[in-house]
Amino acid sequence: MKILKQGAESLIKLENNKVIKDRIKKSYRIENLDSKIRKSRTKREAKLLSSTSINVPKVLNVDEKNMKIEMEYLKGDLLKDIFDKLKSNERLSICKQLGEEISKLHEQDIIHGDLTTSNLILKDNKLYFIDFGLGFFSRKVEDKAVDLHLLKQALESKHYKTFKSSYQQILKHYKHKEVITRLDKVESRGRYKERKS
Repeated sequence: MKILKQGAESLIKLENNKVIKDRIKKSYRIENLDSKIRKSRTKREAKLLSSTSINVPKVLNVDEKNMKIEMEYLKGDLLKDIFDKLKSNERLSICKQLGEEISKLHEQDIIHGDLTTSNLILKDNKLYFIDFGLGFFSRKVEDKAVDLHLLKQALESKHYKTFKSSYQQILKHYKHKEVITRLDKVESRGRYKERKS
């Protein structure tokens, strides 16, 4: 067994060439409530992964009793580890793909909730989206705009040298104009809050 990631919500490990996502018990929560929350989040994440047509790890098993999801192991590179090392044309090609795939995700009314290069794997020149732990279903244009805004913030902080051209390429290939329009409003609210504080 190898630990791949330890987060606030879960422990992700590699076992027998499968990824096991184990939701961690929270001692500060009432036990019954904690169990309900973890079970609900486990079911929701498994449903999100199974509902989308974009590239994600295949769900192999859901253990609701023990709040675990068993998924296929994707042997590829985390995008955050290679993004800044890519040649400009390779990076822009990946950003094009990213814009198109987020479009498809939002078309299915799926909000990832944590779009960062840490939650994307590049395998055989294809992007795979991982960790839908903060994801949810929503038809709201606002939720889709916030999803894009969080990606922008993640790119700006982690990949600031190539941020501008990368983000422009993503938006160029993201096809929901009403979401882009709302994104401008979301960002102007953010700038207003920053000026006030």
